[in-house]
Amino acid sequence: MEDIEDLLAGSGSATPPGFRLPLAAAVGVGVGVGSKRNKLSSSPSPAIPGTQTIYIKTFGCSHNQASVVFRCVVLCIAVSRILCYELSAFGYSLSDNPDQADLWLINTCTVKSPSQSAMDTIITKGKSSNKPLVVAGCVPQGSRYLKELEGISIVGVQQIDRVVEIVEETLKGHEVRLLTRKTLPALDLPKVRKNKFVEILPINVGCLGACTYCKTKHARGHLGSYTIDSLVGRVKSVISDGVKEIWLSSEDTGAYGRDIGVNLPTLLKALVEELPADASTMLRIGMTNPPYILEHLKEIAEILRHPCVYSFLHVPVQSGSDTVLTAMNREYTVSEFRTVVDTLTELVPEMQIATDIICGFPGETDEDFVQTVDLVKDYKFPQVHISQFYPRPGTPAARMKKVPSNVVKRRSRELTNVFESFTPYSGMEGRVERIWITDVASDGIHLVGHTKGYIQVLVLAPDHMLGASAMAKITSVGRWSVFGEVIETIDHVSDNKALNKLVPNRDLHSLCVNPAKPGGFSEEPESCACGSDICCSIDKSDASRGTAVPQNQSNRNFVGWILRKREHLHKKVESELASGSVKKHERKMKKWDFVDKVLFGGISISIFTIIALVAALAFRVIWSQ
Repeated sequence: MEDIEDLLAGSGSATPPGFRLPLAAAVGVGVGVGSKRNKLSSSPSPAIPGTQTIYIKTFGCSHNQASVVFRCVVLCIAVSRILCYELSAFGYSLSDNPDQADLWLINTCTVKSPSQSAMDTIITKGKSSNKPLVVAGCVPQGSRYLKELEGISIVGVQQIDRVVEIVEETLKGHEVRLLTRKTLPALDLPKVRKNKFVEILPINVGCLGACTYCKTKHARGHLGSYTIDSLVGRVKSVISDGVKEIWLSSEDTGAYGRDIGVNLPTLLKALVEELPADASTMLRIGMTNPPYILEHLKEIAEILRHPCVYSFLHVPVQSGSDTVLTAMNREYTVSEFRTVVDTLTELVPEMQIATDIICGFPGETDEDFVQTVDLVKDYKFPQVHISQFYPRPGTPAARMKKVPSNVVKRRSRELTNVFESFTPYSGMEGRVERIWITDVASDGIHLVGHTKGYIQVLVLAPDHMLGASAMAKITSVGRWSVFGEVIETIDHVSDNKALNKLVPNRDLHSLCVNPAKPGGFSEEPESCACGSDICCSIDKSDASRGTAVPQNQSNRNFVGWILRKREHLHKKVESELASGSVKKHERKMKKWDFVDKVLFGGISISIFTIIALVAALAFRVIWSQ
């Protein structure tokens, strides 16, 4: 079957997002009569489109290590949000329960084999359950002729705005393939933000590299950059929506603009000018490969020092051996990577850099691996994503002689042990950091904030502080995050003169960062670098308290903790019940949680007190008579 775009001859401009194609006009949509492909034998769709339930499953690569969301999983999340919005806007219900859904929509990643293997498993399960299936994302875009995709509707990475068409035709029993497009997808596509305070903003699609192990280039193609004006316009729009963090995403942020005659520093300077002067909205720069920022290091450093930009960057090295880097076709040397790290850490106070390592790439010798370990030890990177090499079908690396799997696993374990031996947060206890709070932790109890260096700080605070900025005192540290207590909330003001009136005797820089202790190397220490007269203000009444937590603040934190704890337990119960683990839950519910016991005890005492008072009152009435 040919792509639907190739068969819609003479259609001119692209079909409007969400446009519903009548069955008779669905050119290029085949019923599959006489085809060798598997046919969807689901029951006819209801008369009214948009009344069905959709199950969406997103597969991303495992680039979510130590609170850093790396490029591919960020893109997968962004696509998933748009898919959710498009379907919800046309009346479809979204469900986390696949058994209750009328159609399964699978959003895929092609970076590594495990994600595609998981996709194959869920496709097999869906077919055996006779569920209509739609597969979206990188896998169908880069490998449209996979046997597993036969008889399934597929939609590419740049056609997600037309997912409603695909879903509706698939529910009718048709197989639809939509993979080609000549223009970049719109930046302002509606989306459902799972976190209303975070905007994922793609600045370009595709890349300029040709890494021998990577399948992403096959899926997303050559570099295509959005214009600076369009990105600036999008930033203005999301700030007005109340977004507090903007993540710039891309397969390679550093390559931005090389296809349209501009560069990354030019874009970043334009975006920073649109950020609120009080640093109430922060910018996080996405992953960049070494070759494309070498010539702009000083300009990038200047941006990273800005008070509205996190002092954090993800720069993958993949290997500490030039021989392996050459085999990977990475287009840089270990020396050039060191230049990037050394320059940024020198020019940006307490700059933090995360990196990636692939263990067991074809041809990697013990000597090559030792060089990689030495590189990691030299810099003690606070965040390292370590993965074992997986051959991707159709890539040059898949045809290379592989390192034995037991050797690959051993090297991966050894490097992981080295990395986990680091203590990046030691020395942070007692420091006061400015944090931006944007999420609730997975434990359902703490709120998640980040320092300017993007260290994850877990605090007990009321829910109304989500989206706010505060000063927090670090109370304890762990391997992957630190714990703190909010001591001052920050009032955002855009008038610099008003700012000076609020704190006339304090240096602006001191409001944003507590200078690091000598020798205190932390994962992502805050470095506000408020060299300009733009910063933040702190409420006088809070500032006068020093570092002690006010009693009412502490009470509000405890109440918020109780409520979030209860909500977290209820959500966990509902989730497990929905998945069919009723008996398991019955056993669990026999063991009361501490919070349940406290609440039950309080209620019991209250009831007993009321009964006693009523009895005493009745006794007095009877006695008086």
